[in-house]
Amino acid sequence: MKRLALILGLVLFLLGIVAVVHPTFEYSTRERVARIGPIQATMDEPETFQVPAAATVALLVSGLVLAVASFKMKS
Repeated sequence: MKRLALILGLVLFLLGIVAVVHPTFEYSTRERVARIGPIQATMDEPETFQVPAAATVALLVSGLVLAVASFKMKS
């Protein structure tokens, strides 16, 4: 249990660091524009997702708390 808490804490903390360094992610969605019989036209639509600041802080704090708590746990 102690090792699991440490690993989970480190993973959450690293995800928080990634969110601080790279707060926006871009991806594309494919949208069907027209369909005429067996032929269809699609278009790739670029989308942007921004990680909320509260989520970044929550990841950093919860990861740090779990990592520190894992050291204070009894085996």
